Amino acid sequence: MDPRTLASVVLALLVTACSGVTPPVTETASRPATTTAATPSATPTGATIWRPKPGLTWQIQYSGTLVAGKAKVVDVDGHETSVATVAKLKRSGKRVICYFNAGGWENFRPDKAAFPKAVIGKKLDGWPGERWLDIRAVDVLLPIMTARIDECATKGFDAVDPDNMDGWQASTGFPLKPADTLTYLAALSEVAHARGLAIGLKNSVELVGDAAPLVEFAVNEECLSYHECATYAPLLRSGKAVFHVEYSGSMKSICARIPKGFSTVRKHLSLSAWRKAC
Repeated sequence: MDPRTLASVVLALLVTACSGVTPPVTETASRPATTTAATPSATPTGATIWRPKPGLTWQIQYSGTLVAGKAKVVDVDGHETSVATVAKLKRSGKRVICYFNAGGWENFRPDKAAFPKAVIGKKLDGWPGERWLDIRAVDVLLPIMTARIDECATKGFDAVDPDNMDGWQASTGFPLKPADTLTYLAALSEVAHARGLAIGLKNSVELVGDAAPLVEFAVNEECLSYHECATYAPLLRSGKAVFHVEYSGSMKSICARIPKGFSTVRKHLSLSAWRKAC
């Protein structure tokens, strides 16, 4: 059997096995093996997947008391954000993105013991309590990540934002390659879409072209600082949003240099409530 066909069968079996929904939490590159089933326009129940357009205002906040303001899109921690908060944001006409760490292990998460030691790698520089994951172990990680995506769906989120998908660029302890990210993203995309959730590409700018069929939007950190913003042109041309954050620089300079159609904010690295937008 062709390796790509085998990978597709394995992913399909894994998703089927892990499709149970967890109870709601009330407290606060080469192309991948599977792409054909990863971008349905609707769930089996007919709920249309959100497809954010370029230019939407947004807020990204993972610490402190949430201040969404007039932003139309809000990206918050999926586990720490309550059902009530998601519902309140949606009642006010906002779309809500569920952040979770797809490529890193965190010692402060309630499911930390679910990860076998073999898939936990080196420390993420600058982020205490976090370590890289071996994303090649899709069969091991997908059930855990499916439970996290289920939590996002149960709480009423519109989309998921899987972080730390670019481990091939870091010292992880594993020989990761860009193709590993694409295969893993394809699996996560299929799970998210099956639950009616959009999914974004977090950073990994080198994979924008190959990942475009798998995602509805992108989330980028500091593409201006790294002179990479032009890489997102294919997504913008296809009508997909690019939610962009810079952690340094003047607003005048930032807003003058971003590509047309970007949704850009200036934030502190702590991703607290403070926000300035173009």
